Amino acid sequence: ALRVISGESDTFKRQGLVLQMIMVLKQICNHPAQYLKKGDSDANLSGKAALFLDLLEPLFAAHEKVLVFTQFREAGELLSAWITTRFGREPQFLHGGVARKTRDSMVERFQNDRTERVFLLSLKAGGTGLNLTAAANVIHFDLWWNPAAEAQATDRAYRIGQQHNVQVHRLITRATFEERINDMIQSKRNLADMTVGSGEKWIGNLSNSELKDVFSFG
Repeated sequence: ALRVISGESDTFKRQGLVLQMIMVLKQICNHPAQYLKKGDSDANLSGKAALFLDLLEPLFAAHEKVLVFTQFREAGELLSAWITTRFGREPQFLHGGVARKTRDSMVERFQNDRTERVFLLSLKAGGTGLNLTAAANVIHFDLWWNPAAEAQATDRAYRIGQQHNVQVHRLITRATFEERINDMIQSKRNLADMTVGSGEKWIGNLSNSELKDVFSFG
């Protein structure tokens, strides 16, 4: 794949190939079943999934609420199934297919129903316009390669009226390209082009040498 990308002279096509490869690898890092669309979806087959459920344990024990963001609807469905199996209650899942009226009722339920612990949100559907101050915890199950958009989603728990310290977890699969790209994100946080609308475009413009560094470990 790197050879194909390196040999592509058309800038637009090259950007598409880079983003396509990264999207595939992100899905695999979440859980193999998300990418394959079939097979065993047991949470224990993904280190990230197992850690995620372990993070939820003390939150449930302390009766705290948590927002969980993912870029992928398929990942949200897997997360919902894992949470239901582990904790015996299906969480609400807000994604792009949810109608505005239903969205508002979901927010109201999460904010006011003390038994609602987890609110799953796709990053695009839940990243703006919501006040979710009942949550004192935020988990980004998979990272958006745009820190501005990710921060905007996290801010759903930081709205006016928040009375608790908010704990934020960003899950990164160890010894994979996710670590390298996260390092790049941290170094680029102050760049002017890291805006909500276009901040992920930088990743499609990585040079051949940068791509080799991202995907080569040793």
